[in-house]
Amino acid sequence: MKRMKLWRIVFLMLAAFSLSSCSSDPEWADPEAHERTEQLKKQYTPLIVGTWHYERVGERQRYFERLDFKEDGKLTGMRKWQRRSLVTIDGKEQYTDWEDVELGGTFSGTWSLRYWAPDDGEKRNCLLLEADYEGDKNWELGYAYSYVANFSYADATTLCFQGYYVRDDDGWIHYKRGAAEPSF
Repeated sequence: MKRMKLWRIVFLMLAAFSLSSCSSDPEWADPEAHERTEQLKKQYTPLIVGTWHYERVGERQRYFERLDFKEDGKLTGMRKWQRRSLVTIDGKEQYTDWEDVELGGTFSGTWSLRYWAPDDGEKRNCLLLEADYEGDKNWELGYAYSYVANFSYADATTLCFQGYYVRDDDGWIHYKRGAAEPSF
């Protein structure tokens, strides 16, 4: 009988302890970063979702990329990239033929927005992109994106984040809305 009372007391103490230590609200390691991330997602996710393209054609390089951002955080895309060199033949400068850069093809992965401090400890708006190329690739770098980009903005016509492979003169890459094809 005493043993039964003791077990009841222990059970009631454990139940009371477990109920008092539980909370339905998560405790974030950085509540400010969590709140700002949620605001960033609320403001920009509806604008980012959709298809975007970017093309930059120069004398030595041609680059095209199309990105399709899904509401569930999925990302698909394609990249076409070509380069050529300026060489001297018989004292005359001329360009070589265009050659594909290995880092081209279709890819899929995920995307997300975060207010975060990537490496330098300075918190900022970021666009996280993770995507692998589809099919067999013969080069060591088999992913299209494994990148934390500084995110600037998105609106009805433009998506702007810091470029990795290529960038505009201002250091950013400005995608245009729509599912275009490369011009080359």
